Amino acid sequence: MQGCYMVSKPLEMCGAIAISGSSQDGLLIMTLPNYITVARFIMVPLIVLSMINGEMLVALTLFILAGVSDAADGMIARHFNQKSELGAWLDPVADKFLLVSVFVMLGWLEALPAWLVVVAVSRDGMIISAVLLSSLLENPVEMRPLMISKANTMLQIVLLIIVLADLAGIVRLDAVIGWMIYGVAGLTVASTGAYLVSWLGHMTSEGGTG
Repeated sequence: MQGCYMVSKPLEMCGAIAISGSSQDGLLIMTLPNYITVARFIMVPLIVLSMINGEMLVALTLFILAGVSDAADGMIARHFNQKSELGAWLDPVADKFLLVSVFVMLGWLEALPAWLVVVAVSRDGMIISAVLLSSLLENPVEMRPLMISKANTMLQIVLLIIVLADLAGIVRLDAVIGWMIYGVAGLTVASTGAYLVSWLGHMTSEGGTG
């Protein structure tokens, strides 16, 4: 292990505090990026509630803040040596929780086609299931996003921002949204395939259970 979750390293050097948990020596390390990630979890129900109440400008603002927090926690973790095992799990889960929640809400509001919501949610569900299955089979995979996945996530975020801005009455970009829907769908399917190939390779490689 490297970074601030090495329990042998002085915690004050990492700007972190120790909490009880299941990590090595019974400790998990909470760093500033972890707290930012937790705050992003808290934003999700607020975004959903705003959308239910028709407060789209509030939902858009909170969604953008959540996106900024995602960039901020990653930057802090890298530049201030505050990467942690806990953060490696929390961050992608928070991202998926945010995106899936907004996708489902926009589908429910009929602002996005139901088939796109199914594609996006199914992808994340399959990835989470694969990670859990590999852990259960005692052959865990490293939480490391592929480049195509990063591109897919970025395009999804841009699409959701534009749709929320449209619902808030800030812009009217129906034609752009139409094209982006198919772009997101294509990248989502492609990234799902890439993850599947990578996961199967990991599970059947030397030392794997396949």
